[in-house]
Amino acid sequence: MGEVPRIRADDLRDRLDARFRGPLMSFFIRRVGNRGDAEDLTQEVFMRLLTADGHDGILDAEAFVFQVAANLLRDRGRKLAIRSAAQLAEVDHHLVSEVTREFLETADPERTVLARESMAHALKALSELGERTRDIYVLFRLEGMKQREIAALYGLTAKAVEKHVMRANLHLALRFGMPL
Repeated sequence: MGEVPRIRADDLRDRLDARFRGPLMSFFIRRVGNRGDAEDLTQEVFMRLLTADGHDGILDAEAFVFQVAANLLRDRGRKLAIRSAAQLAEVDHHLVSEVTREFLETADPERTVLARESMAHALKALSELGERTRDIYVLFRLEGMKQREIAALYGLTAKAVEKHVMRANLHLALRFGMPL
């Protein structure tokens, strides 16, 4: 019996590039909206494919390539979400101290106490939401991000983002006894 011919890494890279570069670029551009990021993600898919072991049992190469791409996009979304959450935490503290300082400078003691209580109630109400819903609400309402940008960040549809925002609005309205 003869040996199974081995494919050199350079040949494999060229084959991957020829077959999948265009479809992967389209896949990533639709999801991240930036050609440079799409190029970086495409290269990362190729690197993961070339360095991974155990490709012998793959039945559908195209499905496997796009599963790697989807996983990479999901990882990227998680990293961006963590980075965004860290930035939001910094912004929240800044906003709270700025609002508190403004009330202290212009308000009497009773108004200051009421403002602090209102802020505490609002923060507590937001903390009652699920993490994803709270983060999406903060990005949309406080940071002014567009729903489609948030959708791309989390790998969701714009409709799903809209539902998270509506869920948070309903929660806050019910929590503070506002008419619906």
